[in-house]
Amino acid sequence: MCSTVRAALLSAFAVCLLPIGTAHAKFSFWPQYGSWWGDHAPFRHNHQHRHTKSESAKENQPQETPKGPLQIIISIADQRVSLYDNGSLIARSSVSTGVPRHPTPLGVFSVIGKERWHRSNLYSGAPMPYMQRITQSGIALHAGVLPGYPASHGCIRLTNDFAIRLWHLTKRGARVIIARQDVVPVEITNPHLFVSKPKTAFDSSENLPIAVASNSNKTAATTQAPLMSNVGTQETAESQAAGSTPSGAAPQKVVPISVFVSRKLSRLFVRQGFTPLFDVAVQIQNPEEPLGTHVFTVMEPQDEGSAVRWSLVSIPEQSRSADSTKERKAPKQQIVETAPSATPLSDNANTALDRIEIPQDAIQQISELLIPGSSLIISDYGLSSETGPYTDFIVLTH
Repeated sequence: MCSTVRAALLSAFAVCLLPIGTAHAKFSFWPQYGSWWGDHAPFRHNHQHRHTKSESAKENQPQETPKGPLQIIISIADQRVSLYDNGSLIARSSVSTGVPRHPTPLGVFSVIGKERWHRSNLYSGAPMPYMQRITQSGIALHAGVLPGYPASHGCIRLTNDFAIRLWHLTKRGARVIIARQDVVPVEITNPHLFVSKPKTAFDSSENLPIAVASNSNKTAATTQAPLMSNVGTQETAESQAAGSTPSGAAPQKVVPISVFVSRKLSRLFVRQGFTPLFDVAVQIQNPEEPLGTHVFTVMEPQDEGSAVRWSLVSIPEQSRSADSTKERKAPKQQIVETAPSATPLSDNANTALDRIEIPQDAIQQISELLIPGSSLIISDYGLSSETGPYTDFIVLTH
Protein backbone atom coordinates (compact mmCIF):
# COMPACT_ATOMS: atom_id res chain seq x y z
CA MET A 1 0.00 0.00 0.00
CA CYS A 2 2.78 2.44 0.95
CA SER A 3 4.65 1.74 -2.27
CA THR A 4 1.49 2.44 -4.28
CA VAL A 5 0.96 5.78 -2.50
CA ARG A 6 4.64 6.72 -2.97
CA ALA A 7 4.44 5.96 -6.70
CA ALA A 8 1.31 8.07 -7.04
CA LEU A 9 2.94 11.01 -5.24
CA LEU A 10 6.05 10.82 -7.43
CA SER A 11 3.92 10.78 -10.56
CA ALA A 12 1.99 13.86 -9.42
CA PHE A 13 5.25 15.65 -8.58
CA ALA A 14 6.63 14.92 -12.05
CA VAL A 15 3.48 16.34 -13.66
CA CYS A 16 3.84 19.52 -11.59
CA LEU A 17 7.43 19.96 -12.77
CA LEU A 18 6.53 19.69 -16.47
CA PRO A 19 5.46 23.37 -16.98
CA ILE A 20 8.61 24.56 -15.26
CA GLY A 21 10.78 22.60 -17.66
CA THR A 22 8.87 24.11 -20.58
CA ALA A 23 9.40 27.61 -19.26
CA HIS A 24 13.16 27.06 -19.31
CA ALA A 25 13.10 27.43 -23.09
CA LYS A 26 12.96 31.25 -22.73
CA PHE A 27 16.55 32.10 -21.92
CA SER A 28 18.31 35.42 -22.24
CA PHE A 29 21.86 34.70 -23.29
CA TRP A 30 24.87 36.78 -22.22
CA PRO A 31 27.55 35.43 -24.62
CA GLN A 32 30.21 37.96 -23.62
CA TYR A 33 30.11 36.71 -20.05
CA GLY A 34 29.78 32.99 -20.71
CA SER A 35 26.63 32.68 -18.61
CA TRP A 36 22.90 32.59 -19.10
CA TRP A 37 19.67 32.91 -17.19
CA GLY A 38 16.13 33.35 -18.31
CA ASP A 39 12.56 34.52 -18.06
CA HIS A 40 11.31 31.56 -16.05
CA ALA A 41 11.51 33.04 -12.53
CA PRO A 42 8.22 34.92 -12.00
CA PHE A 43 7.95 38.00 -9.83
CA ARG A 44 5.37 37.82 -7.04
CA HIS A 45 3.64 40.89 -5.66
CA ASN A 46 3.48 39.41 -2.16
CA HIS A 47 7.27 39.71 -1.90
CA GLN A 48 8.08 40.83 1.65
CA HIS A 49 11.67 41.93 0.95
CA ARG A 50 13.06 38.64 2.22
CA HIS A 51 15.79 36.96 0.22
CA THR A 52 15.22 33.39 -0.83
CA LYS A 53 18.17 30.99 -0.64
CA SER A 54 18.56 30.90 -4.42
CA GLU A 55 18.32 34.69 -4.73
CA SER A 56 20.81 35.27 -1.93
CA ALA A 57 23.24 32.83 -3.51
CA LYS A 58 22.80 34.56 -6.87
CA GLU A 59 23.54 37.97 -5.34
CA ASN A 60 26.62 36.67 -3.54
CA GLN A 61 28.17 35.40 -6.77
CA PRO A 62 30.91 37.56 -8.34
CA GLN A 63 29.34 40.13 -10.63
CA GLU A 64 30.53 40.78 -14.17
CA THR A 65 32.30 43.98 -15.08
CA PRO A 66 31.24 45.67 -18.33
CA LYS A 67 33.90 45.80 -21.04
CA GLY A 68 32.79 49.30 -22.00
CA PRO A 69 29.80 51.67 -21.96
CA LEU A 70 26.41 50.01 -21.43
CA GLN A 71 23.40 50.89 -23.59
CA ILE A 72 19.93 49.70 -22.60
CA ILE A 73 17.52 49.88 -25.55
CA ILE A 74 13.80 49.27 -25.14
CA SER A 75 11.49 48.63 -28.11
CA ILE A 76 7.84 49.39 -27.39
CA ALA A 77 6.55 47.51 -30.45
CA ASP A 78 8.53 44.37 -29.62
CA GLN A 79 8.06 44.65 -25.84
CA ARG A 80 11.73 43.81 -25.57
CA VAL A 81 14.87 45.14 -23.94
CA SER A 82 18.32 44.73 -25.49
CA LEU A 83 21.53 45.30 -23.56
CA TYR A 84 24.71 46.33 -25.35
CA ASP A 85 28.18 46.37 -23.81
CA ASN A 86 30.79 48.37 -25.70
CA GLY A 87 28.58 48.18 -28.79
CA SER A 88 27.98 44.41 -28.68
CA LEU A 89 24.66 42.76 -27.83
CA ILE A 90 25.04 40.72 -24.63
CA ALA A 91 21.44 40.14 -23.50
CA ARG A 92 17.86 40.43 -24.61
CA SER A 93 14.64 39.83 -22.70
CA SER A 94 10.92 40.58 -22.62
CA VAL A 95 9.45 43.68 -20.95
CA SER A 96 6.03 45.14 -20.24
CA THR A 97 5.70 48.88 -20.86
CA GLY A 98 2.96 51.45 -20.25
CA VAL A 99 -0.68 51.11 -21.30
CA PRO A 100 -2.13 53.78 -23.65
CA ARG A 101 -3.52 55.80 -20.72
CA HIS A 102 -0.11 55.75 -19.01
CA PRO A 103 2.40 55.41 -21.87
CA THR A 104 6.09 54.86 -21.39
CA PRO A 105 7.89 58.02 -22.60
CA LEU A 106 10.10 57.76 -25.66
CA GLY A 107 13.53 59.32 -25.96
CA VAL A 108 17.00 59.42 -24.45
CA PHE A 109 17.46 58.79 -20.73
CA SER A 110 20.00 57.45 -18.26
CA VAL A 111 19.92 55.72 -14.89
CA ILE A 112 19.69 58.52 -12.33
CA GLY A 113 19.04 56.45 -9.21
CA LYS A 114 18.98 52.84 -8.00
CA GLU A 115 17.22 51.13 -5.12
CA ARG A 116 17.11 47.40 -4.46
CA TRP A 117 13.78 47.39 -2.61
CA HIS A 118 11.53 50.26 -3.59
CA ARG A 119 7.79 50.86 -3.28
CA SER A 120 5.86 53.21 -5.53
CA ASN A 121 5.07 56.64 -4.14
CA LEU A 122 2.19 57.00 -6.63
CA TYR A 123 0.43 53.64 -6.75
CA SER A 124 -0.40 52.43 -3.23
CA GLY A 125 3.13 51.38 -2.38
CA ALA A 126 3.32 48.83 -5.21
CA PRO A 127 6.61 46.91 -4.99
CA MET A 128 9.32 47.86 -7.51
CA PRO A 129 12.27 45.54 -6.72
CA TYR A 130 15.64 46.25 -8.31
CA MET A 131 14.43 49.68 -9.35
CA GLN A 132 16.52 51.86 -11.67
CA ARG A 133 14.96 55.30 -12.04
CA ILE A 134 15.31 57.13 -15.38
CA THR A 135 13.13 60.22 -14.75
CA GLN A 136 12.52 62.40 -11.73
CA SER A 137 8.77 61.94 -12.17
CA GLY A 138 9.05 58.24 -11.38
CA ILE A 139 9.58 56.26 -14.61
CA ALA A 140 11.88 53.34 -13.85
CA LEU A 141 13.04 49.88 -14.86
CA HIS A 142 12.15 47.25 -12.24
CA ALA A 143 11.11 43.64 -11.75
CA GLY A 144 7.42 43.01 -12.31
CA VAL A 145 4.69 40.92 -13.88
CA LEU A 146 5.00 40.44 -17.66
CA PRO A 147 1.68 39.37 -19.22
CA GLY A 148 3.07 39.59 -22.77
CA TYR A 149 1.71 43.03 -23.65
CA PRO A 150 1.89 46.64 -22.31
CA ALA A 151 0.41 46.64 -18.80
CA SER A 152 2.31 49.12 -16.60
CA HIS A 153 1.64 52.71 -15.55
CA GLY A 154 4.62 53.89 -17.59
CA CYS A 155 7.51 51.97 -16.04
CA ILE A 156 9.44 49.25 -17.85
CA ARG A 157 8.79 45.94 -16.12
CA LEU A 158 11.56 43.36 -16.38
CA THR A 159 11.68 39.66 -15.59
CA ASN A 160 12.91 39.05 -12.05
CA ASP A 161 16.20 37.42 -13.11
CA PHE A 162 16.95 40.06 -15.73
CA ALA A 163 16.22 42.88 -13.28
CA ILE A 164 18.60 41.40 -10.69
CA ARG A 165 21.42 40.89 -13.17
CA LEU A 166 20.97 44.33 -14.76
CA TRP A 167 20.81 46.08 -11.37
CA HIS A 168 24.19 44.66 -10.41
CA LEU A 169 25.74 45.45 -13.79
CA THR A 170 24.79 49.11 -14.20
CA LYS A 171 25.90 52.31 -12.50
CA ARG A 172 24.28 55.72 -12.40
CA GLY A 173 24.63 57.33 -15.82
CA ALA A 174 24.09 54.13 -17.84
CA ARG A 175 22.39 55.13 -21.10
CA VAL A 176 18.73 54.12 -21.66
CA ILE A 177 17.05 54.65 -25.04
CA ILE A 178 13.33 54.00 -25.53
CA ALA A 179 11.96 53.87 -29.07
CA ARG A 180 8.80 52.63 -30.76
CA GLN A 181 10.69 50.21 -32.98
CA ASP A 182 13.91 48.37 -32.26
CA VAL A 183 17.09 50.36 -32.92
CA VAL A 184 20.63 49.04 -32.90
CA PRO A 185 24.03 50.68 -32.29
CA VAL A 186 26.44 50.86 -35.23
CA GLU A 187 30.00 52.17 -35.44
CA ILE A 188 30.39 55.49 -37.21
CA THR A 189 33.21 57.77 -38.30
CA ASN A 190 32.83 61.42 -39.19
CA PRO A 191 35.42 64.23 -39.30
CA HIS A 192 33.09 66.41 -37.22
CA LEU A 193 33.00 64.01 -34.27
CA PHE A 194 35.16 65.06 -31.33
CA VAL A 195 38.68 63.67 -31.06
CA SER A 196 40.22 63.04 -27.66
CA LYS A 197 42.98 65.52 -26.84
CA PRO A 198 44.11 65.10 -23.22
CA LYS A 199 45.27 68.24 -21.48
CA THR A 200 49.06 68.54 -21.34
CA ALA A 201 51.15 69.84 -18.46
CA PHE A 202 51.60 73.12 -20.35
CA ASP A 203 47.85 73.73 -20.56
CA SER A 204 46.17 75.83 -17.94
CA SER A 205 42.46 75.64 -17.28
CA GLU A 206 42.60 79.28 -16.22
CA ASN A 207 43.51 80.27 -19.78
CA LEU A 208 40.49 78.52 -21.28
CA PRO A 209 37.32 80.54 -21.82
CA ILE A 210 34.76 80.13 -19.07
CA ALA A 211 31.34 79.73 -20.67
CA VAL A 212 28.47 81.03 -18.59
CA ALA A 213 25.47 78.69 -18.67
CA SER A 214 22.27 80.59 -19.30
CA ASN A 215 19.74 77.80 -19.76
CA SER A 216 16.48 77.22 -17.91
CA ASN A 217 18.23 75.09 -15.30
CA LYS A 218 19.99 78.23 -13.96
CA THR A 219 23.43 76.67 -13.98
CA ALA A 220 26.33 78.82 -12.91
CA ALA A 221 29.66 79.62 -14.52
CA THR A 222 32.27 76.93 -13.97
CA THR A 223 35.92 76.39 -14.76
CA GLN A 224 36.65 73.87 -17.44
CA ALA A 225 39.12 71.63 -15.60
CA PRO A 226 37.99 67.98 -15.65
CA LEU A 227 35.63 67.17 -12.80
CA MET A 228 36.38 64.08 -10.75
CA SER A 229 34.00 61.60 -9.17
CA ASN A 230 33.62 57.98 -8.18
CA VAL A 231 31.00 56.71 -10.61
CA GLY A 232 30.41 53.59 -8.52
CA THR A 233 28.76 55.49 -5.66
CA GLN A 234 25.06 56.25 -5.45
CA GLU A 235 25.67 59.83 -4.37
CA THR A 236 25.78 62.99 -6.43
CA ALA A 237 29.05 63.32 -8.34
CA GLU A 238 31.54 65.57 -6.65
CA SER A 239 32.74 68.59 -8.58
CA GLN A 240 36.46 68.36 -7.94
CA ALA A 241 39.03 69.75 -10.36
CA ALA A 242 41.83 67.53 -11.62
CA GLY A 243 44.93 67.72 -9.49
CA SER A 244 43.09 68.97 -6.43
CA THR A 245 42.83 65.58 -4.70
CA PRO A 246 44.40 65.82 -1.23
CA SER A 247 47.79 64.19 -0.80
CA GLY A 248 47.46 60.56 0.21
CA ALA A 249 43.83 60.29 -0.88
CA ALA A 250 42.79 57.47 -3.17
CA PRO A 251 42.64 58.60 -6.81
CA GLN A 252 39.14 59.05 -8.17
CA LYS A 253 37.85 58.01 -11.56
CA VAL A 254 37.25 60.61 -14.26
CA VAL A 255 33.57 60.85 -15.18
CA PRO A 256 32.49 60.78 -18.84
CA ILE A 257 30.90 63.92 -20.24
CA SER A 258 27.60 64.32 -22.05
CA VAL A 259 27.14 66.84 -24.86
CA PHE A 260 23.69 67.83 -26.10
CA VAL A 261 23.01 69.85 -29.25
CA SER A 262 19.46 71.15 -29.66
CA ARG A 263 18.20 72.41 -33.02
CA LYS A 264 15.22 73.98 -31.25
CA LEU A 265 17.50 76.08 -29.03
CA SER A 266 20.50 76.38 -31.43
CA ARG A 267 22.66 75.63 -28.44
CA LEU A 268 25.18 73.10 -27.16
CA PHE A 269 25.18 71.98 -23.52
CA VAL A 270 27.84 70.00 -21.64
CA ARG A 271 27.45 68.00 -18.42
CA GLN A 272 29.82 65.80 -16.45
CA GLY A 273 28.69 63.49 -13.68
CA PHE A 274 25.23 65.12 -13.85
CA THR A 275 26.93 68.47 -13.21
CA PRO A 276 26.40 71.25 -15.81
CA LEU A 277 29.71 72.58 -17.14
CA PHE A 278 28.84 75.13 -19.81
CA ASP A 279 26.67 75.86 -22.83
CA VAL A 280 27.35 77.83 -26.02
CA ALA A 281 25.42 78.92 -29.10
CA VAL A 282 25.93 76.86 -32.27
CA GLN A 283 25.21 77.57 -35.92
CA ILE A 284 22.98 75.08 -37.75
CA GLN A 285 22.71 75.14 -41.52
CA ASN A 286 19.09 75.26 -42.75
CA PRO A 287 17.79 75.45 -39.16
CA GLU A 288 14.19 74.98 -40.32
CA GLU A 289 14.98 71.44 -41.52
CA PRO A 290 14.98 68.56 -38.97
CA LEU A 291 18.21 66.99 -37.77
CA GLY A 292 16.62 63.91 -36.21
CA THR A 293 17.60 62.45 -32.85
CA HIS A 294 20.98 60.70 -32.71
CA VAL A 295 23.03 59.38 -29.78
CA PHE A 296 26.79 59.04 -30.33
CA THR A 297 28.82 57.22 -27.64
CA VAL A 298 32.59 56.84 -27.23
CA MET A 299 33.45 53.13 -26.97
CA GLU A 300 36.49 51.57 -25.33
CA PRO A 301 39.33 51.43 -27.89
CA GLN A 302 40.13 48.10 -29.50
CA ASP A 303 43.87 48.69 -29.16
CA GLU A 304 45.88 51.00 -26.96
CA GLY A 305 46.54 54.30 -28.70
CA SER A 306 43.98 53.68 -31.44
CA ALA A 307 41.59 56.36 -32.64
CA VAL A 308 38.39 57.21 -30.78
CA ARG A 309 35.62 54.71 -31.55
CA TRP A 310 32.13 56.17 -31.84
CA SER A 311 28.89 54.18 -31.72
CA LEU A 312 25.63 55.60 -33.11
CA VAL A 313 22.00 54.97 -32.22
CA SER A 314 19.52 56.92 -34.37
CA ILE A 315 15.90 57.14 -33.23
CA PRO A 316 13.54 57.30 -36.23
CA GLU A 317 10.48 59.52 -36.07
CA GLN A 318 7.37 57.34 -36.24
CA SER A 319 3.68 57.99 -36.64
CA ARG A 320 2.04 57.45 -33.26
CA SER A 321 -1.37 56.74 -34.81
CA ALA A 322 0.04 54.00 -37.04
CA ASP A 323 1.84 52.38 -34.12
CA SER A 324 -1.24 52.62 -31.90
CA THR A 325 -3.33 50.86 -34.57
CA LYS A 326 -0.72 48.14 -34.85
CA GLU A 327 -0.66 47.60 -31.10
CA ARG A 328 -4.48 47.47 -30.88
CA LYS A 329 -4.64 44.77 -33.58
CA ALA A 330 -1.98 42.62 -31.89
CA PRO A 331 -3.31 39.68 -29.83
CA LYS A 332 -3.10 40.41 -26.13
CA GLN A 333 -0.96 37.40 -25.29
CA GLN A 334 1.43 37.86 -28.20
CA ILE A 335 4.49 40.09 -28.33
CA VAL A 336 4.67 42.12 -31.53
CA GLU A 337 8.00 41.34 -33.16
CA THR A 338 9.67 43.71 -35.61
CA ALA A 339 13.06 43.19 -37.19
CA PRO A 340 15.69 45.86 -36.53
CA SER A 341 16.27 48.22 -39.41
CA ALA A 342 18.79 46.66 -41.78
CA THR A 343 20.01 50.10 -42.79
CA PRO A 344 20.62 52.33 -39.74
CA LEU A 345 20.02 56.05 -40.10
CA SER A 346 23.76 56.72 -40.25
CA ASP A 347 23.36 58.81 -43.39
CA ASN A 348 20.97 61.12 -41.54
CA ALA A 349 23.36 61.25 -38.59
CA ASN A 350 26.31 62.17 -40.81
CA THR A 351 24.23 64.87 -42.48
CA ALA A 352 23.24 66.24 -39.06
CA LEU A 353 26.88 66.41 -37.94
CA ASP A 354 27.86 68.19 -41.14
CA ARG A 355 25.21 70.88 -40.58
CA ILE A 356 26.33 71.86 -37.06
CA GLU A 357 29.07 74.44 -36.52
CA ILE A 358 30.51 74.46 -32.98
CA PRO A 359 32.82 77.23 -31.67
CA GLN A 360 36.45 76.13 -31.70
CA ASP A 361 37.05 76.84 -28.01
CA ALA A 362 34.11 74.61 -27.08
CA ILE A 363 35.52 71.84 -29.29
CA GLN A 364 38.87 72.20 -27.52
CA GLN A 365 37.32 71.95 -24.06
CA ILE A 366 35.16 68.96 -25.00
CA SER A 367 38.10 67.16 -26.62
CA GLU A 368 40.15 67.50 -23.41
CA LEU A 369 37.38 65.88 -21.36
CA LEU A 370 36.48 63.11 -23.82
CA ILE A 371 36.86 59.55 -22.46
CA PRO A 372 35.07 56.22 -23.16
CA GLY A 373 31.46 56.49 -22.07
CA SER A 374 31.20 60.13 -23.14
CA SER A 375 28.27 60.88 -25.41
CA LEU A 376 26.96 63.39 -27.92
CA ILE A 377 23.19 63.75 -28.33
CA ILE A 378 21.81 65.66 -31.32
CA SER A 379 18.09 66.34 -31.45
CA ASP A 380 15.44 68.62 -32.89
CA TYR A 381 13.97 68.88 -29.40
CA GLY A 382 15.02 71.00 -26.46
CA LEU A 383 15.86 69.89 -22.94
CA SER A 384 13.01 68.06 -21.29
CA SER A 385 11.63 69.47 -18.04
CA GLU A 386 12.79 66.14 -16.56
CA THR A 387 16.40 67.34 -16.95
CA GLY A 388 17.41 68.57 -13.53
CA PRO A 389 20.33 69.06 -11.16
CA TYR A 390 20.72 65.31 -10.54
CA THR A 391 20.22 63.95 -14.05
CA ASP A 392 22.00 63.61 -17.33
CA PHE A 393 20.30 65.16 -20.37
CA ILE A 394 16.78 63.81 -20.80
CA VAL A 395 15.33 64.24 -24.30
CA LEU A 396 11.71 63.27 -24.98
CA THR A 397 10.94 62.42 -28.61
CA HIS A 398 7.18 61.91 -28.57
